Amino acid sequence: MSLLIARRYLFAHKSQNAINVISAISALGVLVATAAIVIVLSVFNGLNGLVSRLFGSFDPDLKIEAAEGKSFVADSAVVAALSGCEGVEAWAGVVEDHALVRYGKRQVPATVMGVDANYGRVTGLDSIIVEGGFRPGQCVLGEALAQQLAVSPSSFVPNVVFYAPKRRGAVSLAHPERSFVERVERVGGIFSVQQVEYDANIIVASSEAARSLFDYADDEVTSISVRLRPSTSAGGVAERLQGELPAGLLVKDQWMQHEDFFKMMEVEKLMAFAILLFIALIAAFNIIGSMSMLIFEKRESIMVLRSLGADEGLVTRVFLFEGWLLSVGGAVLGLVVGVLLTLAQERWGVVGFGGDDSYIISAYPVELWWSDIAAVFVAVVVLTALAAWYPVKVIVRDYYRRH
Repeated sequence: MSLLIARRYLFAHKSQNAINVISAISALGVLVATAAIVIVLSVFNGLNGLVSRLFGSFDPDLKIEAAEGKSFVADSAVVAALSGCEGVEAWAGVVEDHALVRYGKRQVPATVMGVDANYGRVTGLDSIIVEGGFRPGQCVLGEALAQQLAVSPSSFVPNVVFYAPKRRGAVSLAHPERSFVERVERVGGIFSVQQVEYDANIIVASSEAARSLFDYADDEVTSISVRLRPSTSAGGVAERLQGELPAGLLVKDQWMQHEDFFKMMEVEKLMAFAILLFIALIAAFNIIGSMSMLIFEKRESIMVLRSLGADEGLVTRVFLFEGWLLSVGGAVLGLVVGVLLTLAQERWGVVGFGGDDSYIISAYPVELWWSDIAAVFVAVVVLTALAAWYPVKVIVRDYYRRH
């Protein structure tokens, strides 16, 4: 009964046109705010997905590291666990440590990753090499690092020198240069991940070169990179592998490998959602004005309802339902507009970055998550309903007391 009356009041002709205008503005405010939330959250999802794909071109699906310390021994127990774990397609040992890299008079600190022959099967390194290639006995540098050193595979003598402190033995104060291991490597290629932490810091070399430079044993590694079979759940394989590996080893999926970054993205997305939801709340306050004017407009109808036996609660529900119809209508239309605009951006890239071609992509990345759509709808409807509930209840109660 209350809902039928509210719907009739909402679409009925009103003597004051201002009521219709305010009601339309109220619904429009909720619509715009809801659409904005959907679009902004989709942009965050798109950025998250873009960065994940960039990381995924270099990072393995799973990474095994020592829970404590820098390195561990990849013994038969580790190999047996990897071989017997369902979903694991290939793996490769990695020896990684810091070194000083010199080319000519330029010196830059970098991270040297020594990888074995299986590394190409484990990651997409070959797909991100922009110059030259990764050949046996050579190394590949990140693009920004190569620019800092002013070296490339086409240089006249593309040999870089690595310096790393000796892991064993005492430091000679008389001859400090003897405390370092020196190794010369030829630059065979340059890769680009489009991420500074990789392009400006990483050098990929052979495992033999890294073991010689950092004095690691043949079966000693700092991590093991693991590739999974297609359509395999990384979380499920990581959990199974964690239970099969010897104690003291930790299995990380791609999210755990960049936990700080993804947590920061989640916090930024949550803050953007909260700010835009507050804007939707402000827009919902317009509903209070339209409800106040509508109650005054329908004062004669309220008297008729009272004479028919309607109590204060029924009249309150009538105007609450009308306020909720405005808010729900605005929210639903806002979701539709937001989804359509997001799909248009995803399909045609309507909003681009402009300028030159220096960007990784030409348009803002977006990705629609239906869980976000549901969360936005519930949050907007509940918030706008709460914004209308208390004022309507107070206005109707005061009206009953005066009449």
